[in-house]
Order: sequence, then C-alpha cells, then structure tokens
Amino acid sequence: MTKITKLLLAGLIVAPAFTACSDSDDDTTGLGELETEDQAFGKATGNFTAEEWFPGGELGTTEKASYSAPTPAVEQIAGMESDFMTGNDLFEHLYTFEQAPRRGLGPAWVRNSCIACHPSYGHGKRQTEYRANTIGNGYLLVIYHPSNNAYISEVTGMPQTQAMAPFKAPIDETQIQIDWKTVTEMESGLAMTFPDGESYSLIYPEVRIPQSAFNTNPKPTDYDVRLESTIGVYGTALLDAIDDEEIEKQWAAEGKYVELNPAMWDKEANTFKASAYYSAPYNDTGTHRGSHGPLKRFTYAMTRGSLQDGAGANAIWNITNVTRSDRHWLYTTTAWAKAQSEDPEVISYIKQHGSSPTSILYPYYADGTDEGIANRVYEVLNTPSVAYKETFEKYLLNSAPYNGVEEMSDKQYYQFMVWHRGLAVPAARNLNNADVQRGKQLFSEIGCAQCHRPSWTTGSDDMWVDASTKAYAKSIGKSANSMLPKYAHQTIWPYTDLVQHRLFMANDIRTGWCRTTPLWGRGLSRRLTGADDRLHDCRARTVIEAIMWHGYSKQSDGYRATEKFYNLPKADRDAIVKFIESI
Repeated sequence: MTKITKLLLAGLIVAPAFTACSDSDDDTTGLGELETEDQAFGKATGNFTAEEWFPGGELGTTEKASYSAPTPAVEQIAGMESDFMTGNDLFEHLYTFEQAPRRGLGPAWVRNSCIACHPSYGHGKRQTEYRANTIGNGYLLVIYHPSNNAYISEVTGMPQTQAMAPFKAPIDETQIQIDWKTVTEMESGLAMTFPDGESYSLIYPEVRIPQSAFNTNPKPTDYDVRLESTIGVYGTALLDAIDDEEIEKQWAAEGKYVELNPAMWDKEANTFKASAYYSAPYNDTGTHRGSHGPLKRFTYAMTRGSLQDGAGANAIWNITNVTRSDRHWLYTTTAWAKAQSEDPEVISYIKQHGSSPTSILYPYYADGTDEGIANRVYEVLNTPSVAYKETFEKYLLNSAPYNGVEEMSDKQYYQFMVWHRGLAVPAARNLNNADVQRGKQLFSEIGCAQCHRPSWTTGSDDMWVDASTKAYAKSIGKSANSMLPKYAHQTIWPYTDLVQHRLFMANDIRTGWCRTTPLWGRGLSRRLTGADDRLHDCRARTVIEAIMWHGYSKQSDGYRATEKFYNLPKADRDAIVKFIESI
C-alpha cells in the first residue's frame, strides 16, 4: 500500500496544506469531495489496477482535487515546500514595471501574469475576442508564412500586444478579429448526427490581423494566423523524467504504421534527427547522452526539451519579458525597435517625461535631442541579435528598465522551477464505476490507446539543468541536479504517446503536426476552471467534440478510432467519455 493510500484510507478528507491559486474556481478540498463512494479508492477494481488511482505515481500524485497542489516528492524534502510556495507566488500574481519581487513587463509583453493564461493552472478557455488581460485567455497568436510555416520576423514568436508608454504595442489587439465558424459537413463523410440520432456540432476559429495592426517597420506581408491555447502545467516534470530512449522506442514502433514528422524523425535511419534534441549539452551526470541536450517533448510543436527549457521556464521570460541571468536580453524585434525609434509621438513623449533620473524612461532620454532619443530607443529595443551577456552589457548599461540588472534573480528562478517541477497530478476518480470500467475497455478496443498510450515508467530522472539554477546552486555550495523534485522509476498514467500526429482539421494547427496531449486530470477542468475546452485552440467544447475532430478527415491518424466511436451505441460513447473524465 502506498503512502498516499494510507493517508487517504486513514481519513479521506485531508485539510489542504496550500492555498491553490487565487482563481476562486480552484478546489483543494481533498478527495473526500470527489466521487470515491466507498473504500475502493487505492485498490484494484474491475479492469483497473490499484496503481491507476495514482496517475503521477507515488511521488507525483496529489489527493486533492486541484491542479496546483505539491507532489509528495516536494513534501518529503525539508525546506522545499517553502521554495514551492515562493514559486507559486511568482506564477500567480501580477508583474509590474519596478516592484520586486515580480518586476519586469517593459518595454513590451504578452501577459502581466502566468495565471491569466492558465486558469486554475489548467487549459486556457475559448475566447471570442483577443484581449490579453482577460483571465483565462490562454491564447497565443501564431503568425507565420504559410509558404514555409516559418514565424514572421517582424514580431516576436510569442507576439506581444501590450507595451509601456509611450511605446505602441507591436500588435494593436483591438484590430484582431476572431470568428467562430460552424462545420456543416465532415470531409471524411461522417454525418453530424450519430447513427442512433444524437447530434453533435463542431466549430473552429478563423483569425484575422490586418497589416495596419502591426506597429513595426517593415510591416509583415504574406502571413496567416492561428491560435494556440495553453494546457495544464501540472505533472509536466513526470513527462520530463521519461528517458529519451523510451520515447524514441515509441516513435520507432509507431513509424511502422503512420508517417512521422520529418522535421523530427529520420525515417530511413529509424531514429531521431539532431534537430529533435535541445542543442545545449546535458548536465555533468548525463554524459551518456553525448554532446546534445534532452529530447524535445514539450509544446504542441515539441520545440522544448527539459522542463528547465520547457514552455513554463521560457514563458516566465518571454511572456512577461522578465530578464534573468540566462535570459539577459529583452524579448523584442528589430522591426519593432525601428518603428518606435521613428515614431514622433514616442520621441516627443520621452523628451517631456524622460529627463528625470528617477523616470523609467530616463535610459531612453540620451542627450534630449530628437536624434539622440531616436538612436537610443533603437539601441535599447533592438536587442534580439545579441547572443552573449558580455557583449550585451554595453547595451543594457543604463538601459530600460533596470540598468542591466536581471529582474528575476537566480534564486527566484530556482524557486519557480521547484514549483514547476513540483506540481502534482490529481488522483483518478470513479474507477470502481461500471461505466468507467466499460469505457476503459472500449477506449482500448477502438484504438484510442494507440496514440493516447496509457502508461509509462520514468527513468532515473537525470535531468538537464539550466545555467541559472546551476549558478544559484554553486552560490550555496550544492549540486543543482539534487535541488529539484525528482521522480525516478515511477509508473505514471498520462495517456499520451509523446508523438506528433496529424488530424487534418479545418483551419488546422501550424504545420499540421501536434503532440498528443496528455489526458490525465482533464476531467476536473470544468470543476476547477469553469470550462471543458479542449484541443490546441479550444475549438472542442466537450469531450465528444474533441473526439469527433479526430475524424474530420480520412487522412487523420485518429480517423479509424473515431469512425468506430461514431458507430458505437450511445451508452458506449457515454462510457468512453466518463472514462476520459475520470482519469
């Protein structure tokens, strides 16, 4: 019997050790509030093993109905709970221009807090208009050239719609238009009504950003726009703990039956290409991996390797534009810097408000002449091409907004990563329910489990560690690799194969390739966030809609499974949905 099971069976209602997030929808009342019904929790029942109640394994599962609770791995190490809570605070609260400990934002940014994108730490909510500061708007604008799928260069890869005065935001969000279209027929030929008469509907977004919305020089041309929403941040460290070699085996096995992304996979050699790995070398104890870094496994496009280089670690820099020792430069573009330096309203405003050494605009004031201010604005804002801190310091000295001093200290970033690596997966629910057990059986029989692989076993969790955490560890005389929560040799149940597939949906994701999203804990979304929106752009409002999008086209990797789902009796379809909502 696991430690968690003993705690739960001794007293199912456990007082929460932490206040989850400031979003009032979150619920940390404990599994006593979930559908545990009797003493079946933690025991083998029907076609579920005892371990399947704990999707994150013994070290990564929480007994709370929450996306924001710490893992047992955090709770077992003295002092780590305090760091976890500090990291939690860095995630939840607003960033400002100058007030520590959450200073940053300037001169342009995407959001002014992390929680705004991840309501209750979960999936973003579907939006009908793009407003950056709407709580629950997890959308990022994906602006790219359809001819080659490359991001446009005029704005940052995480496009910014907010800026400090007097600068104009790189994109004027008031000109962004989101239109939700209704599917009238499926390309695959599946009807919009199940054979037993129950109907369903599918919608998808079309996004338009006129050229006039871009405050850049030059303005972009020949571009298209897609939306990508955030997913839950809980449990990501457990995916980080899976050995690269095990993921490679999964890709190799699936490559016999489906086409794999040629940008990641060498079909002839039946192995990953060098581009599938993060380029930075592994830590000192990871020498068996050679000179490359960890295998990319995070984000829809699988662009990020270790969690220390994952979406959250990167976002704390590029979403809020908060600099740190290993992200010492501002997140801007040359085209935006040029446009702002040429804007007479910007120059005039700085002349009027930037002469005082106490003004946040003072670094831009230069000699107070129009030419001097223009040159200084361009010099400060045009930072993305500078690769190294030593070279960059000459630009940052006396520059906005903190005279070259990092806005997030190495210790703060370490605490943020303790929190990020310490977020637990909620325990499963209702596994003793006959419909849930039937749903599990059908989920496998019709082929859903081929992509949504149920379980993995983590390796030794010999994690890659970033430079900032290493610097902090060195300053206190400790080993960086031993300072973060670890999840070695855990059997976990994320329901993802960590492979990229194509669904060929209407107005599909950029490139068409999308990593299989983990299903664990998603059944709590409506309860914790107030919405059940799914898929990369929140086009699916229910589990049924998410499933049926997999069958929009016969080319979809998920078509055959969807076709079988479509032809099931309603009771069986409902059982599959109930299973998905219980894991």
